[in-house]
Amino acid sequence: MRSAAVLILAPFALAAASCGSGSGADESGETKATAEPATEPTEASADQPSRPATFAQCMSCHQVEPGKHGVGPSLAGVFGAKAGHAEGYNYSKAMRDSGFTWDEATLDTYLAAPMQTIPGAKMTYAGLKDENQRKEMIEYLKQL
Repeated sequence: MRSAAVLILAPFALAAASCGSGSGADESGETKATAEPATEPTEASADQPSRPATFAQCMSCHQVEPGKHGVGPSLAGVFGAKAGHAEGYNYSKAMRDSGFTWDEATLDTYLAAPMQTIPGAKMTYAGLKDENQRKEMIEYLKQL
């Protein structure tokens, strides 16, 4: 029975690790790079836009269905919205008070370094360093 529990819990541990649930820093305080998930983009359907492979990192904490929150808020309708907008999600004071509106520029800055962009926010993800991947992510978020 113990091995079955390990098999069941292993995907959850992997998902939590990809979210950056820790600081991502080693003992020296330097952020360590994490490997990108090897997933392919999903096929687009009439009601769901094509999801970039990099979004797999986000899925452990975020949902794309309106009003469906996980560890992080739903990302449905995030593009063009004010930071802290999703009803029913308990945002940090730092996020609510950031004054951000999620447009291309603010999303690009935030996704590159969330903890530095809004210190004190809940998202402990180290950031998406690749500019092309951020552009893909922002295009996807525009469609949600």
